[in-house]
Amino acid sequence: MTPPLARTIDAPASAIDAVLADIGDVPVVTEPQVVRRRSRDFFWYSPILNEQLKDKSADVIVAPRDEADVIAVAAACARRRVPLTVRGGGTGNYGQAVPLEGGVLLDITALDGLEWQMPGVVRVGAGAKMHDLDALTRPNGWELRLHPSTKRTATIGGFVAGGSGGVGSVMYGGLREPGNILSARVVTVEETPRVIELRADAAQKVNRAYGTTGIITALEMPLAPAWPWIDVVIAFDDFHDAVQVGHEAALADGLIKKLLSPITWPIPDYFGALKSFCPPGKSLLVAMIAEPSLEVFKAILGSRGTVTYEAPTDESPGKVPLYEYTWNHTTLQWLKTDRSITYLQCLYPHDRLAASVRQMAEMFPDEVLPHLEFIRFGGRVTCSALPIVRYTTPERLNEIIRLHEENGVFIANPHVVTLEDGSRHKRADADQLGFKHEVDPHGLLNPGKMRTFVARG
Repeated sequence: MTPPLARTIDAPASAIDAVLADIGDVPVVTEPQVVRRRSRDFFWYSPILNEQLKDKSADVIVAPRDEADVIAVAAACARRRVPLTVRGGGTGNYGQAVPLEGGVLLDITALDGLEWQMPGVVRVGAGAKMHDLDALTRPNGWELRLHPSTKRTATIGGFVAGGSGGVGSVMYGGLREPGNILSARVVTVEETPRVIELRADAAQKVNRAYGTTGIITALEMPLAPAWPWIDVVIAFDDFHDAVQVGHEAALADGLIKKLLSPITWPIPDYFGALKSFCPPGKSLLVAMIAEPSLEVFKAILGSRGTVTYEAPTDESPGKVPLYEYTWNHTTLQWLKTDRSITYLQCLYPHDRLAASVRQMAEMFPDEVLPHLEFIRFGGRVTCSALPIVRYTTPERLNEIIRLHEENGVFIANPHVVTLEDGSRHKRADADQLGFKHEVDPHGLLNPGKMRTFVARG
């Protein structure tokens, strides 16, 4: 039985009432069922987190209309010592924005304005949906470099605060790579809040910090040329052939690609509308290739696999874009009909990639089903992975994690709630921990998510 998470801050109802009185006409939601529903994300992907988080909820939702409202809420929460958890689209997978201590859930989705765009860069409110943002920039020939598989519902602020990579990482690397976040505007949680502009490397202080290191209100993000993308599905008799073709395509610097995802059978058997393009018993390589590069991609493929699907990317209403069968949407496709499985988040060593993938596949036959995502990491091509795990017990899951790590495969554990325990390095970045002391001295921002933080006084 998974032990419950203990509360460390207990804000009485009178403190919540005082915050609501302090913030005046800022929109508020108090209806318990709505508050509870919007306090959740997709933590139920993990049977362990589902037990720990299923009863967690904020006390109230506050929906600021602009940055001035954010400042008013931050000041009131600091004054009354009320926990404050920032929420975007709620598309996270391990409780990043689930309030462990109750308090205020700050819904920033109204902060969605486009401040400006120019060739190669955009400045936008943190609550902007990434799909809407691309719709604004593509007419000018640009699009976001990276996006999660939840692009159609995720906010840009939530992606920066909770994400690391995604669709596009095979070209540009993850959000931690220099240049993939240009600037973040942050409000502190103090009695007199400050507004801080974090530029270049300093913006990493809020990346994948789960909203513990300040309230992001605006972001400057780099853009990429908006190519006409072609979705391609290729079937292979052998999963490792799919990996090899994906690796060759990822290494081809002249090939413009956005997605290269090898997926073993029987995972594609759960692919819903795409299933008719997934031959029984075949592993897949799912790809997004720029139209001018399609001929080169097929030359790399040769006769090693069979193209079963090829069409322009379609994100129109009622359609399921191909990227929603990759990254952690792959897990979701299976979970739609079978809740007995879960997943891991892995990073393979770049210098022995194929051998390591084969070793892990052989070590856990039919228990850990490989699903890889080619990425660039520190300038080198490698794979992250979100394998499907046939779940039995927490003890066995931890054993699987240990065996991966002992064999050189990094694990970012998606079955824990803290930054430290979920990091592949098992620690919070020093710049993030130090910055939290500066911007959240009372420890009110998403308490319980940064385990090594201790409020001073």
